Amino acid sequence: MICHPLKEEKSIDQMISSVQEGDIDAQNDLLKTYKPFVAKCVSEVCKRYIDPTRDDEFSVGLLGFNEAMLHYSSERGSSFFSFANIVIKRKVIDYIRAKQRVPATLSLDEVSDEENMENPCEIAAAKQFYYDQQEAWYRREEIHDFSEKLAGFKMTLTELIFISPKHKDARDSSVRIARILMDVPSLRAFVKRRKMLPIKELLNYVTVSKKTLERNRKFILATFIILNEEYLYLNEYLKDLGQ
Repeated sequence: MICHPLKEEKSIDQMISSVQEGDIDAQNDLLKTYKPFVAKCVSEVCKRYIDPTRDDEFSVGLLGFNEAMLHYSSERGSSFFSFANIVIKRKVIDYIRAKQRVPATLSLDEVSDEENMENPCEIAAAKQFYYDQQEAWYRREEIHDFSEKLAGFKMTLTELIFISPKHKDARDSSVRIARILMDVPSLRAFVKRRKMLPIKELLNYVTVSKKTLERNRKFILATFIILNEEYLYLNEYLKDLGQ
């Protein structure tokens, strides 16, 4: 569940529109007002308290919030805060990954602590374990959120395992269809509103039969959810499908 300061959604959308039209005052006001929201999103990734005055991760999260303001579109169907939550966390994860690839400048205290360790390999292993734990936690959060979204479509993760197409061609076709649902506004709106596949309308955009659509209906809808929510890790499973 995403918590944020109490403001009317309509007011937020209006302010975001002002920001996108170049209103610097509105931009600065939102950046200041929603610092607690940014800190919460960042702390969920880092799994620790985030100090806005000291932690670099907070600055990265703030940049993500600003980017979300500039690129948000209500036509996608999700709220601004859901969108901002994803953008902020993606920015912070990218930052953490980049830090892993670039040796950090150590303070004297850090050098002293590491010299007391028996083996430099232990240092590297401990750091890698920490980052692996962070990524594993975030993957679990995505899966938990995905499971909740599936429930809205009257599906479960367990069910999805059994109904997924067994052949790659069928999976590719289903992912392509899900991308069409995302790309065509009227189809996307139908799925979001009705929580079902608009089979009759969809037949105007695809070459597969009605029977095929019905057979793969749940997998297509599940893929649509992943694409719509822009999950960082779950989308990796789709990047080579439906191209």
